[in-house]
Amino acid sequence: MNGAEAMVRMLEAQGVRHIFGLCGDTTLPFYDAMLRLDHDMRHVLVRDERCATYMADAYSRVTGRPGVCEGPSGGGATYILPGLIEASESSYAVLGITTDISVASYGKYPLTEVDQEALMRPLTKWNTVIKRADHIPRMVRSAFRAMTTGRSGAAHLGLPYDIQYDPVDPADIWADPQLCSYPAYPQAPAPGAAEAAVEAILSAKNPLIVCGGGVVIAGAMDELDRLATRLDIPVATSISGQGSLAEVHPNCVGVVGSNGGTDETWEQMQGADLVVFMGARAGSTTTSRWEAPTQATRIVHFDNDPMVIGANYRTEVGVVGDLRLALAQVNAVLDRRDQGNDTFGGAAAIADLKARKFAEFARYAQSDKAPIRPERVIQALMDTLPPDATIVSDPGTSCPYFSAYYQLPQAGRHFITNRAHGALGYSLSASLGAWFGRPTSKVVALMGDGSFGFTCGELETVTRCKAPITFIVFSNANFGWIRASQHADKDGRYYNVDFNRTDHAAIAAAYGVKSWRVENPGDLEKVLREAIDHDGPTLIDVVCQNLEETNAPVRRWMG
Repeated sequence: MNGAEAMVRMLEAQGVRHIFGLCGDTTLPFYDAMLRLDHDMRHVLVRDERCATYMADAYSRVTGRPGVCEGPSGGGATYILPGLIEASESSYAVLGITTDISVASYGKYPLTEVDQEALMRPLTKWNTVIKRADHIPRMVRSAFRAMTTGRSGAAHLGLPYDIQYDPVDPADIWADPQLCSYPAYPQAPAPGAAEAAVEAILSAKNPLIVCGGGVVIAGAMDELDRLATRLDIPVATSISGQGSLAEVHPNCVGVVGSNGGTDETWEQMQGADLVVFMGARAGSTTTSRWEAPTQATRIVHFDNDPMVIGANYRTEVGVVGDLRLALAQVNAVLDRRDQGNDTFGGAAAIADLKARKFAEFARYAQSDKAPIRPERVIQALMDTLPPDATIVSDPGTSCPYFSAYYQLPQAGRHFITNRAHGALGYSLSASLGAWFGRPTSKVVALMGDGSFGFTCGELETVTRCKAPITFIVFSNANFGWIRASQHADKDGRYYNVDFNRTDHAAIAAAYGVKSWRVENPGDLEKVLREAIDHDGPTLIDVVCQNLEETNAPVRRWMG
C-alpha cells in the first residue's frame, strides 16, 4: 500500500462518503488511487477550490459529519482557504486536503511551492503537512479527532507528491467510529452548573434565551423546546441559530440583532433583565454591536467553548459543556422541582410581537410594485416550499429578509448561510453540498447578482450532477450591502458599487439550467411553483428593489 492508497483507505475508514475537489499535478497519485481502489466514496469534480470547500461546509452542516474537500498545491491551496476559515469560525467540521510539491524539492524554488502549514495555521483548528507516508494514518485520525471534539472546526492536511508513492503498513489503517460524526465525545457541564443556571433564570422577571448555531450543532433542539415550553420563556436566535426552535413555535421570537432583526424582536432584547446565551458568542451582529444586552444586564452563558464565556459580558453563571447534555441537566433539575408551565408568560407577548411584525411585512409582501419587493419573494417561498426544504443564502440582499420573515416550520439545520466571514459566492456552490448531504430535501439557493458573478461556473457542476436545486437571484445590478451602507453612513454618496445589469437566466440556460427572468410581481408565484416542481436544476432571475430602499430588516449596516 502506498501513501495515496493509504489516504483513500483512511478517509473510507472515517466514514467519508463524498469528497469535493479539483484536480492538479500534485493530485495525480491520489486521483489514481481513488480510481483503482474499490470503495463507496463519490468524488465530485468542481470548477473552483473555494466552491469545493463551500460544498463540504454545507454538507457538514446538514449531515453532522465532517465534510471533505481537496485541491492541488499552489493556487489550489490559497483558493481553498476562504471555506476553511468560514467552517472553522462557524464551528463546522471540514477537512481540507491539499496535495503539495515533493518533500524532496522543498526550498529549491519548484513550481507552486508555498508553505502550506504556515498558510493554514491561523485559519484552522488543526493543521499539518505530512512529511512521511507512514504518518498518514495517524495524521488523518488526529485531524478527525480535532474536527469533531470540543468546539468543532476545520482541519487541514498537506499531502506531498512524493510521499504518496512511499509505502504504508496496511495494519495501521483504522479509525475511531466515534469520530465519524460530531459532536464526538461530548462533555457534560461541571457539577452544580445546571443548578446555578436554573436558580438565576427563575430569579429573573423577564428572561430571554438567545441561541446561536451551537444548539443545532449539538442536536439540543428537543431539550430546548422542552425548557422553553415548560417555563414559557421567549427564545430568540442569531441568524446562525435559526432552527434552534421551529419559528412557528409559540415561544420563538425570531432573529434579533442588526441583521435580520426587526424593531419588534429588538424589544425583547432591550426588555430582558436576564439574557441566557446558548451556543452563541454574543458577537457584534446579534447584539447590534453590544447595544443590548447592556453591561448591566444579568448574563447566563451556555457553551462548549470556555473561551467565549465572559468574553463580551460579565457572566453571572457560565455553563461549559455540550449543549444537549447541559440542557438535559437543566430539565432534570426542573423535573426534580416539579417546575410546571406558565412561569414567564412568554408565548402571549410573542404572539403580540409577531402580529405587529408580520402586519408590517404584509404591506410589502403583497405589493404589486416593480421592481419586485424582496418581501414578496420571501412570502412566495413560504407559500411554495415543503416543510423540510433546505434553504441556502448568501449574506447579501436575500439574507436579512429571509432571516427576519421566513417562518421555518421545523427545528434543525434547514437554513444555511455563511455568517462568520460573509464571503460572496457561497450559496450557489454550498447548495450542491447540501443536496448531496440531504438529497430528499428540496434545496433552494438565494443570492444577489453580485454573488452570482463569483461562482456561476459551478452551474456546470450542478447540471453534471443532475441536482434539482432551485437558484433565485435577487437582481439589482449592484453590490447591495455596500450600496446600502453608503446610503446610510455616507449620505448616499455611491462610489463603485454599481455594475451592468445581466441576464442571469440566459447565462443559466447556457449551462443547461431551466430558467426564467421575472420582472412582473404577478408572475413570481406561478414561476416559483413551476421551478420547484421541475425535476432538474432551475434558476429564477428576479429583478428586485435595491436593498437600501423602503424597509430592509437591518438595524446597523456596518459591523
